[in-house]
Amino acid sequence: MGDGSTEHSRITVGLDLGDKYSHICALDTDSGELLEEGRLRTTPEAFGRRFGYERGLRVAVEVGTHSPWVSRLLEDCGHEVLVANPRRTRLIYGEGRKTDKLDAQKLARLARADPELLYPIEHRGEGSQANLSLIHSREALVRSRSQLISHARGTVKSFGSRLPGCSAPSFHKKVREHLPSELAEGLGPIVDTIASLTEKIGDYDRRIERLATERYPETELLRQIQGIGTLTALTFVLTLEDPKRFAKSRDVGAYLGLVPGRDQSGDKDVQRGITCAGDKMLRALLVSSTHYILGPFSQDSDLKRHGQKIASRGGKNAKKRAVVAVARKLSVVLHHLWVSGEVYEPLHNARCMEAIGEEIA
Repeated sequence: MGDGSTEHSRITVGLDLGDKYSHICALDTDSGELLEEGRLRTTPEAFGRRFGYERGLRVAVEVGTHSPWVSRLLEDCGHEVLVANPRRTRLIYGEGRKTDKLDAQKLARLARADPELLYPIEHRGEGSQANLSLIHSREALVRSRSQLISHARGTVKSFGSRLPGCSAPSFHKKVREHLPSELAEGLGPIVDTIASLTEKIGDYDRRIERLATERYPETELLRQIQGIGTLTALTFVLTLEDPKRFAKSRDVGAYLGLVPGRDQSGDKDVQRGITCAGDKMLRALLVSSTHYILGPFSQDSDLKRHGQKIASRGGKNAKKRAVVAVARKLSVVLHHLWVSGEVYEPLHNARCMEAIGEEIA
């Protein structure tokens, strides 16, 4: 396989990516014969040496920390890369006997039999990944600040006192004078850290605003919807990356895990909760925007009326179902605005229905 004389298009490779070493399994695509097993260091240099001189291999890798750069490197070397979806490949990840060597072999055999069995995903480009790191870094700081605020409030409660209610950005300004004297030494540095985190989060917000304005003007189309801010709009654009990858706008809801799962067998057809596939952070941002849209301070819109109609049916978890339904519809509207470039009309559907009613009358 190393002399370049093999017909590379008939070789399928499975790669189990590890943090230090990755295991490789190469099969003859026609016969399934094992051609090579081994391991190599998980570095760009090692992968470049191993795969740079060949062309046309079919390579299956597992999703992980290293899979984005590995898939880009292998594609640059002229190989077909399949990134296996770990949520769907239970044959690999759900067995009791699991080793890196076996994982690489199973990836290779699934890719050889039918690539669709891997439910391959597509990693975003390097630029989008780098820009998304700004958003994820900001989120990490927000989570850290929330944990420290909870710690401070809980500690003060254990001494029979309470800190005043306030927003997270203003916490460090309003609570310092309310700290019990016996806790000032222990919680003072915590409040200082919260103040520093708030300052850094503000810096990230300014950088994200600048990035959206200068490099992603399409976010303005999405921000036409009341409740969609720069953070949500930019996360949506960077996560989907290319709106044309979806044939229909309604496919976006399924991509983001906002559609209910199904368990169908014979006469049984059970509808389960949402699949929660796709990007967790974007899904959370859309749900947060939905809470505003359904809240008392938002404008009247088709989205709001849709949620209110579902919530009014009553029953268990009606409000939760309404939030999920509106979040799913919101993702569809955002994609449509991005593709079409249209001006957003909050009551477009309602006016269409009124016009139809007038014509019938």
